[in-house]
Amino acid sequence: MAEMQGLMERLERAVGRLELLSAGSHRPPGDCGEVNGVNGGVAPSVEAFDKLMNSMVAEFLKKSRILAGDVETHAEMVHSAFQAQRAFLLMASQYQQPQESPKPGPYVKEMNDAATFYTNRVLKDYKHSDLRHVDWVKSYLNIWSELQAYIKEHHTTGLTWSKTGPVASTASALSVLSLGPGLPPPPPPPPPPGPPLLFENEGMKEASSPPRSALFAQLNQGEAITKGLRHVTDDQKTYKNPNLRAHGGQSPSPTKSHTPGPKSPQSHPPKKHAPVLELEGKKWRVEYQEDRNDLVISETELRQVAYVFKCGKSTLQIKGKINSIIIDNCKKFGLVFDNVVGIVEVINSKDIQMQVMGKVPTISINKTEGCHIYLSEDALDCEIVSAKSSEMNILIPQDGDYREFPVPEQFKTAWDGAKLITEPTEIMVSERPPKPLT
Repeated sequence: MAEMQGLMERLERAVGRLELLSAGSHRPPGDCGEVNGVNGGVAPSVEAFDKLMNSMVAEFLKKSRILAGDVETHAEMVHSAFQAQRAFLLMASQYQQPQESPKPGPYVKEMNDAATFYTNRVLKDYKHSDLRHVDWVKSYLNIWSELQAYIKEHHTTGLTWSKTGPVASTASALSVLSLGPGLPPPPPPPPPPGPPLLFENEGMKEASSPPRSALFAQLNQGEAITKGLRHVTDDQKTYKNPNLRAHGGQSPSPTKSHTPGPKSPQSHPPKKHAPVLELEGKKWRVEYQEDRNDLVISETELRQVAYVFKCGKSTLQIKGKINSIIIDNCKKFGLVFDNVVGIVEVINSKDIQMQVMGKVPTISINKTEGCHIYLSEDALDCEIVSAKSSEMNILIPQDGDYREFPVPEQFKTAWDGAKLITEPTEIMVSERPPKPLT
C-alpha cells in the first residue's frame, strides 16, 4: 500500500509540474490552432484516444470504485497515466517529430502479458464466488487489448507527429497542454449508503429499558427479595417422598413432540462437466479431464499461461516455452513440460507427479497431499516453496537415474534470546527407485 501511495504522489507531482510549465509558457511559433494542416479541433488520433478513455478506461474506473480500497487507488493511478499519455499525444499531433532513439518494442503487449499472470490468480480465486472481481479483470484487460488496436491503427510504426507544425522543443511543446478541449471528467462514484435507521434503534432501546429497570429494582431489595418465595413441604421433596422417586422418570414431558423430524435431503450425484482443452485468448484451459494420458499442448508461446482444473487420472504434456502453469483441484495427475519462465503452482490437489524437461525458476505447492517433482539437469537451481502440504518429494538426476529426497514437513522452533529460530527436524533421505511418469 505504501509503495502504491508513493507512485500516486509521484504521478500527481509530475502532472502538477506539467500544468505549471504550461501555464507559464508562450504559444508556440506559427498558428497553433492548425492541427496537421486543419484549422480547429484535434487530430483524429487524439479523438480516437478520447473514445478509448471514455469507454474502456471509464468502465475500468467504475468497476474499481465498486471494489474500493487498493483497487480504487490503483485505478486512479492508471487514469492519471492515461491523462498524461493523452497530453503527450496532443502535443505530438501539433509538432514535427524530433530526433529520437531507436524505436521501442511492443511495450503495451509485454505489460499485458505480465498482468495476465496475476489476473489469472484473481479469476481462480473468485471464478465461482464473486463475479464482481471477474468483471473487474475483464475491464482491466480490455483496456490493453483496445489500446493495442488503437496503436495498430493510428501509430503503427511509431508515434504520429504533425507534418506541418513547428519542430518540438522541451519548453514550447508543453504549452499544448493548455490548448484544445479538456477531457470530460470520469464517471462519478456510486452514491453513499443511506443514514442508519435512528428511529428504529431508539424504539428498540425504549422497549428494552422497562425490563432492565425492573431487574435492577428487584436486585436493590436486598434481603427482602426472599419474601416472595413459597415454602416447600416434606411431601413435595423427592428425597423424603418415595412415590415421587418412583414416578419421576415415567411422567410424560409436556415439551416432547412426537412429530417426525425433517427428512435429510437426498444427496445428488455431482454434476458432470464436459472436458475442456482449448486456448482462450492467451490462456490454455485444461478442465475436467478424466482417464486421459494423451493430452498434449504443442503450439505454445511465451505470453501464454496454462490453467489445469479438476482433472483426474490423466497426464498432460506441454511443449515449448510458456509463461506459467497452475494445477488446481486435481487428483492423480501427471504433468510434463519443457520450459516455464514464470512459476508452476500446485493448489488444493492430491497425488501429483511433475517432470521438468528444461528449466523453471520457481515451483509452488499449497494445500496438496502427495507431490513428486522430477527435475532436469538444467532445473537444479529451481526454488520450491511449500505450505500446508505433505508427502512431497524432489527427485534429482544422478548417473542416469533419480535419487528421491523428501521435503521436510516437521519443524522445530526455539528462542535464541533475540528471535525465533526455526529448523526442519532430521528425517531420513529416501533413495528408493522412483516410479516414472506414465
